[in-house]
Amino acid sequence: MASTAIREDIVSATEWFKSKVPMALTLPRWPAAKSLAKPSARSTHERLQATLRKSDEVMSPRVLRKVLTALEAVIDPRVSEVEGGRRAHAVAQEYLAAGPTERRDHWALMSEHFAADAETLKAARDQHQAAVGTPEEGQAEMRLRRALVSPRMRLLQRFAVEPAGMRFLVDLRADLLPHLKADHRLLALDGELEHLFSTWFDVAFLELRRIDWDSPASLIEKLIRYEAVHDIKGWDDVKNRLDHQDRRCYGFFHPRLPNEPLIFVEVALVDRISDGITPLLDEAAVPVQPAKATTAIFYSISNTQNGLRGVSFGDSLIKRVVETLQDELPRLKVFATLSPIPGFRHWLVKNAATLVPLLDEKRANELGRLIGSLPPTTERLLAAVEAPGALADPKSPLRQWLTQCAAEYLGRAVTQGKPVDPVARFHLGNGARVERLNWAGDPSAKGQKQSWGLMVNYLYDLKRLDKHRAWLANGRVAVSGDIEGLYFKN
Repeated sequence: MASTAIREDIVSATEWFKSKVPMALTLPRWPAAKSLAKPSARSTHERLQATLRKSDEVMSPRVLRKVLTALEAVIDPRVSEVEGGRRAHAVAQEYLAAGPTERRDHWALMSEHFAADAETLKAARDQHQAAVGTPEEGQAEMRLRRALVSPRMRLLQRFAVEPAGMRFLVDLRADLLPHLKADHRLLALDGELEHLFSTWFDVAFLELRRIDWDSPASLIEKLIRYEAVHDIKGWDDVKNRLDHQDRRCYGFFHPRLPNEPLIFVEVALVDRISDGITPLLDEAAVPVQPAKATTAIFYSISNTQNGLRGVSFGDSLIKRVVETLQDELPRLKVFATLSPIPGFRHWLVKNAATLVPLLDEKRANELGRLIGSLPPTTERLLAAVEAPGALADPKSPLRQWLTQCAAEYLGRAVTQGKPVDPVARFHLGNGARVERLNWAGDPSAKGQKQSWGLMVNYLYDLKRLDKHRAWLANGRVAVSGDIEGLYFKN
C-alpha cells in the first residue's frame, strides 16, 4: 500500500507539470503582461554567468544575481519562518514594482534555481524501490517524500507567511498563466502553485456566506466586476438580485482573502423550473414568497480568481447552498440551473457536416425545400439559420434542427470521457443531468452569439447524483427522456 501511494504521488506531481484545466473567468491583474516579447533563449543559468545582457533581456546579469540572492535568502535555513516571511514580503514588493518583462525574470529564477536536487531525488527513489516489501519501506518512503519537496515549494510557502502573501501568490499565478505555452520552463512553478492552492483553498477552510444588499459596498462592487454569465448593468440591477427575499447570492470566502469571494452563485426561488433568464432578471417582476417556493434555480455561477484556475470548489458550493436552503425553506424540492451553452455555435459550425447525414428522409426534405437545396447542404443550413426571422416560427424545421443539434452537443459530444461544453462539464461532473432545452432562453447578444439564444436546465436530483457521476465516469451522460427524444436516430 505504501509503495502504491508514493508512486501515485510521483505520477500526480508529473501530471501537474503536463497540463492545466481552465476554470475561472476574470480579468488579469496586469493586462500589460499579455504584450510580453518572446522570452530569451538563454536560460537564467547562462545569463547569471554573463557580463552583459542581450537585446531581448530586460534585467542585466548583475540585477539578476541580486534578485536570486534575495530569493535564496528567503529560504536560508538559519532564519526563522517569521524572518523568512519578512524577507519574502520585501521580494514581493520589488516584484510588484517591476514591469511585466522583469516579472518574467522573477518567474524564471524561481523555476530554474529552486527545483528538487536531481541526484538526491534519484538516490531516494532508488532506495525506496529497493526497500519495497521490506521493514525499511516506511522509512524509505518518508525519505522519498522529503526529497520530492523542492526548495521552490518552501520558497512559495514563505511568501504565504505574511497576511498579504496569499493575495500576492494568487495574483502572481494569474500573471503567469498566459505565458505557459510560450515558455515551458515556467510549468514547474505553476504546478507547485496549483498544488499549494489545492491544499490552502480546500473547502474545509472556506466559509460560505450570503451576500445581500446590506453587504459592504466594496464587496457588491466586486460582484458587479466578476459576474461572468449575465452582466450586471448597474446598481439597480444588482439591487434586484440581492435585495429581494426570492433572490439569493452565496459565496465561498478564505480567511486570508476575507472580503474577496472566490466563487459565487446567484439563486432564484420560484414555483417551477425556469425556461428563460429575462423573467429572473426583470426588476419589475412580482416577488415570490420564499416560504411558498418549490424550486431553486441556480442561474449564474462565477469564479473570481484566475490565479486559482484548476482548484475546484464549485461543486462543493452548490452542495452547501442546497443544504442551507433546505434547512431554511423545507418546501424546496427541486434544484436546477438555467445555464448558457457557451460552446454550441462554435461546435456546430465545426461539426455540422457530420450531423446533416443523420437527418431522416422527411426532415431532410423539409429542410432542403426550405433552403433550396436537395439534399440540404451544410453551408446553406448554417447560412439559413442566420437569416433574420428564420427561426421565429416555433414549427420552423430550422429551429427544430438547431434544437436537435443542441441535444446532440450536450448529451453526446464527449472527449476523453468528459462533455465538450465547459458548463455541461461542470454540472454533469457534479452529478446533475441534462433536463430541458429552452428556446430563446437568453435573447441577449451574448446568448445569440453563443447558442442562438438556447439555454439548458441541469437538474440536481439529490438522490441520483452519485449514480450520474458513475455514468459519466464510464462515458455516459445523464439526460432526461425529453433530451434523449431529440437525438438523431443513427
